[in-house]
Amino acid sequence: MTFKHITSRDNPIFKQLKRLADSARERSKENKTLLDGVHLIESYMQTFGEPLSLVIPEGKSSAEATALMQQLEHVSAVMLPTLMFTELTPVASSTGILAVIEIPQIAPPDKPQFALMLENIQDPGNLGSMLRTALGAGVDTVYCSKGCTDVWSPKALRGGQGAQFHLAVVESADLPQTMQDFPGNVFATTLDGDSLYTLDLTSPTAFVIGNEGAGLQAETVAAATRKVSIPTDVRLESLNAATAAAICMFERRRQTHKK
Repeated sequence: MTFKHITSRDNPIFKQLKRLADSARERSKENKTLLDGVHLIESYMQTFGEPLSLVIPEGKSSAEATALMQQLEHVSAVMLPTLMFTELTPVASSTGILAVIEIPQIAPPDKPQFALMLENIQDPGNLGSMLRTALGAGVDTVYCSKGCTDVWSPKALRGGQGAQFHLAVVESADLPQTMQDFPGNVFATTLDGDSLYTLDLTSPTAFVIGNEGAGLQAETVAAATRKVSIPTDVRLESLNAATAAAICMFERRRQTHKK
């Protein structure tokens, strides 16, 4: 593999990589992002082919990363000192390989049957986890409000473990309008709604999940078909947003996949 060895933080290539790692605006402007680790890169390649370029650290990478480099030996690569490489990765112990990719565009279906609608989710790990769960539960479209964290940030990608490469994700969605246009029941998750387990979820269904701390805005709840809650022990005030989303989505999957 041939590579360009960069040792200065003032190098324009490193500056661009740093912006892609840190800035949602830059990722949107360039329509590019960074993938960290062998698993994510391989997951991307299975659907979209080779990445635009690779970024590797000086010294030894993992055996898996080395094997992937050999597979992509004709893809251009940048080598960075370990400390500079660490500035680009969202985890403390990277496998030793990053990839620059074009952000995929997956069009949502004309009439989604199972949707997840997210309002102002702030934690990228939470968002990634919800996307990963949505894929496992069979969701066909995810709508993220303007207040949500970036779907394509390295941390959200890490949390999603490749879910972003298979889901139709609509960012900066107008949730009240999206809820109105959805061809089925839209359930707003609240603390005072009807029990999830009393609902028929076999028709087209969307769940709306709110901000980790504040929950859903009043106008969003008002736009829903119905409020829904998850029965819990009285000693617990509320569930984590990602956990609540998972319970709702898999209850719908359970109802639609009965033997």
